[in-house]
Amino acid sequence: MKILEINAMKGPNYWSVRRHKLIVMRLDLEELEEKPTNHIPGFLERMKELIPSLYEHRCSEGHPGGFFHRVEEGTWMGHVIEHIALEIQTLAGMEVGFGRTRETGTPGHYHVVFAYLEEEVGRYAARASVRIAQALVEGAVYDLEPDIMEMRQLRERNRLGPSTDSIVQEAISRGIPWIRLNKYSLCQLGYGANQKRIQATVTSQTSSIAVEIACDKEDTKTLLEAAEVPVPRGEIIKTEAGLRDAVSYVKYPLVIKPINGNHGRGITVNINTWDEALFAFEAAKKVSSSVIVEKYITGDDYRLLVIDNKLVAAARRTPARVIGDGKNNIKQLVDIVNSDPRRGYGHEKVLTQIDFNDLTMNIIQSKGYNLDTVLKEGEILNLKDTGNLSTGGTAADVLDAVHPYNVFMAERIARLIGLDICGIDVMTTDISQPLTDTGGAVLEVNAAPGFRMHLAPTEGLPRNVAANVVDMLFPPGSTARIPIVAVTGTNGKTTTTRLIAHMVKMMGYHVGFTTTDGVYIQNHLMMSGDCTGPTSAEFVLKDPTVNFAVLECARGGILRSGLGFHTCDMAVVTNVAADHLGLKGINTVEQMARVKGVVVESVKPDGYSILNADDDNVYKMRENVQSKVALFSMDENNPRIKEHAKNGGLSAIYENGYITICKGEWKIRVAKAVNIPLTYGGRAGFMIQNILPAVLIGFLNNFKIDDISVALESFIPSPSTTPGRLNWFSFKNFDVVLDYAHNPAGLRALHHFIDKIDSKPKVGIIAGIGDRRDEDNMEIGKICAEIFDELIIRQDKHLRGKQDHEIIDLLIKGIHQHDPKKPVKIIPKESEAISYAIEHASPGTLIVICSDVVTEALQLVQQYKEEEANKLYDYKNVEIPNIEDIGH
Repeated sequence: MKILEINAMKGPNYWSVRRHKLIVMRLDLEELEEKPTNHIPGFLERMKELIPSLYEHRCSEGHPGGFFHRVEEGTWMGHVIEHIALEIQTLAGMEVGFGRTRETGTPGHYHVVFAYLEEEVGRYAARASVRIAQALVEGAVYDLEPDIMEMRQLRERNRLGPSTDSIVQEAISRGIPWIRLNKYSLCQLGYGANQKRIQATVTSQTSSIAVEIACDKEDTKTLLEAAEVPVPRGEIIKTEAGLRDAVSYVKYPLVIKPINGNHGRGITVNINTWDEALFAFEAAKKVSSSVIVEKYITGDDYRLLVIDNKLVAAARRTPARVIGDGKNNIKQLVDIVNSDPRRGYGHEKVLTQIDFNDLTMNIIQSKGYNLDTVLKEGEILNLKDTGNLSTGGTAADVLDAVHPYNVFMAERIARLIGLDICGIDVMTTDISQPLTDTGGAVLEVNAAPGFRMHLAPTEGLPRNVAANVVDMLFPPGSTARIPIVAVTGTNGKTTTTRLIAHMVKMMGYHVGFTTTDGVYIQNHLMMSGDCTGPTSAEFVLKDPTVNFAVLECARGGILRSGLGFHTCDMAVVTNVAADHLGLKGINTVEQMARVKGVVVESVKPDGYSILNADDDNVYKMRENVQSKVALFSMDENNPRIKEHAKNGGLSAIYENGYITICKGEWKIRVAKAVNIPLTYGGRAGFMIQNILPAVLIGFLNNFKIDDISVALESFIPSPSTTPGRLNWFSFKNFDVVLDYAHNPAGLRALHHFIDKIDSKPKVGIIAGIGDRRDEDNMEIGKICAEIFDELIIRQDKHLRGKQDHEIIDLLIKGIHQHDPKKPVKIIPKESEAISYAIEHASPGTLIVICSDVVTEALQLVQQYKEEEANKLYDYKNVEIPNIEDIGH
């Protein structure tokens, strides 16, 4: 077996619009294509022995053991690998269940699709599942444990922390989109100008001054003391001599901790001897150059959580500990505690397993014990100095028991420090009594406090504190979203995208849009190249200046990663034609329509899918959308438009020379086509077709008809506004048209336009495409022979898998199908082909350049245009009159 490709879906995709996190592995079974599982002796038995938990997989039979039954009857290895990939992730603590395996159209090649929670784990599971299946086929010994541990470690390295994840999940539950901005915990909630950011539990609204104060325990203590908040007596020291003075002043028992620390690092509590103090001082110095020596306050350790100046959670924290039973030694007692199913590796479960680090061993040894010591029954041994859950501690919810004075104190402290999310550590014997009565004290104030203890306490009620954060970031009446219009189709989508963006910008929005030419923010080119995939979409949605997004969505990005957004407000499908077939398992126009249909299936229920009623495959998409539907057509008598109108539907049509909106039986004429520059006097029918959905977008966004009309009439086709889309250059004796037409459907549309132009001869500069089917390249040759009087065959800059002579031969075959005597010249380099055509053009010639690298071709044509202008208007030799002679 051989893995050909692994892709990770991150948004709505060809395999599932609702399940966004999928691994899609293209797999070549090689010789195993001829050997289903029932033809491999002992395969099922070895699988049952290695992964017995696969018994739970119901498969298509719908009951436990269903998958094993399928293997026994005989199934293909791709299907087996799908189930192995799912199960090993589950064994590593990431339960996933969705999978499917499909043939690609190439014998022996399969798409193995399965869900993941963490992308790197999913990719690892793909590779590991193939290794495991191969071992089962060969009867080789295989140890699963290294794979399981590696996946756990990958998850811990790549996952969001529990606090960040809780906020993200709360945002998702409210329909708020999010984007991870780095490999750590920096995340964006919302899109564009309405975004907010979080990093762990620090938000874009958190005061940096407040964070600095909270991180400096000396400053915190000074502020709290001045505000009459009870804090322990203490000293800040840097040297061993300072430690002696502090011990003498503060008196035992002590707490020693670094001045800048978090998560309990470097903190030692309940110190009662000089040796303990010296050891604790050295531990704290590893974290911070300055160290705090404080009076150890007896009582329980509490964490009070204040969000947006309101106490929302409180927990009593207990350090990792064991309780003796008079039978088991310390090591065995820890194993018993760790066997609790609530405990897991890192943050995979609500509690963390207890480990034996240096601090734990020092605590054990300070008691005169070792790991083999048997504690007497009922004896409690704390194994850590702090109650942090990340070190194996436990937490009990006590919010309802907190005394009103302590609530007041906590909310006041949050305001004193200035933190929007504030964790306050308190030591007291009874949280239900005022701190002033119990002799308790505030030990620390924390920026970025962890939520885990409140979200899933060991005892008591869980508190959804993430909801308080989202409430604070997006109060009632605010929105996290910006309008998103998505445009897809085979031809015309770039022009449609640019026209919509132009219209929206004229309405005063700050627009970000993506095209095959690049990413634009307010008409400024930010990235160049084909930018129609999810990364480019996210680029726009991450920009804090953008409040309206228009996103071109092409086939490649949808198949490679899915969409770069989960839902959009409106979507346009211009058409679906035979292009890019035979690539990535998409072999028919119907399959291509399914790919494009992902875009409209992602429109929100209250949004609009705008579909081409003249295209059968596009019109059919209305059956799968959840949104409202609007239609457009070049034929006002299209029966689909008529039916839609009877049902009160919205559509845009071309009728009697007008761009017209139909709302039910009513017609609203927007503009005359001949007055819209993009139509070239009404001759470019395919441009009219691009205008229709753009007009609907404007109407549905409540733009005035007059404003839509002005937008259409002010959108001038040119190399800057519509690069490579029917760009016309008039020279003195001939004309040049440059267009991106590169598939049979696009060339036929170009044919209709060129037929209306009275030029002779018509010269076409054409090329085939290396990753298209042979029949597609031959069809291109045939259509071009119909359009042009003379042909120049050049070669694409990117051959995409074929030899240049192969592509040229296919084009010539197609040309000869129409006219064996058609004049054909072969000039492989595009720049040389363009130069030849321009330099040999006779008066009245129309040169049409079908280019794939639009920027370079435009630059060359514009260079010739400038040279001609310089010859016609030789300003260097114009004599400028003396200023004194003017008027005499």
